[in-house]
Amino acid sequence: MILYSYVITRDYGFAPNPFHGVCTLATCKPVIRRVADVGDWIIGTGSARYKRTGQLICAMRVSEAMSFENYWADPRFIAKRPDLTGSRMQAFGDNIYSRDAYDQWTQLDSHHSLPGGEINQANLKDDTQTDRVLIAHEFWYFGATAPLIPATFRGDGNGNICAHRGHKKNFAPGLVDGFLAWLQDHPSGCLGRPDRWP
Repeated sequence: MILYSYVITRDYGFAPNPFHGVCTLATCKPVIRRVADVGDWIIGTGSARYKRTGQLICAMRVSEAMSFENYWADPRFIAKRPDLTGSRMQAFGDNIYSRDAYDQWTQLDSHHSLPGGEINQANLKDDTQTDRVLIAHEFWYFGATAPLIPATFRGDGNGNICAHRGHKKNFAPGLVDGFLAWLQDHPSGCLGRPDRWP
C-alpha cells in the first residue's frame, strides 16, 4: 500500500469528484492516475494560494481503475457526465472523455473545456496522457470544511504528509499509519461543498 499526497490548487469538486456516492479522479494528476494501484491511498490538501495549507480536502482509497472508454460506458458513472444547465454538482461532472468514430478524443462541455464548449486542447492533452480513471468507494471529502491536519503529521521533510509541488509518496516510518488512523476517526463520504463554489 502506498499513499500519494498532492495539493488541490483549486477545489471545485471536479478533480477529485466526490459526488453520487463515489469519489473519482478522472482528470489532472496524470502521474498519480498512471501509477496508483487498487488499495493505495490518495490525499489532496489545500493550497497556499487560498490560505488552506495543511488542510485535508480529500482522501480516497483506490478500489477500481479503468480506461476513459470504460468509465464513459459504465452505467454507474453516467451521472458523472457534466450538465452545465443543471446543478453545480452536475456541472462539475468529470466523465468528459470518449472517442469518436475516427478514434479521436472528444471532450464534453465541462470545467475543462473552453467557453462555449470548444475543446481545450491543453487540458485534453494533459488529461489523456494517462488513459486511466481512479475510483474510490471509501473516501472522505471535506471541501470547504476541510480540517487542519494535526501538526504531528506536518513536520519537516518526510515527516510531512502534505506535498508542496507535484506529488509525494515517501514518508517517515509510521507516519502514514498514524495519519490513516486519525483520518478513520472521522465520518466518511462527501462531507462538505467545494471551497471554490460561490
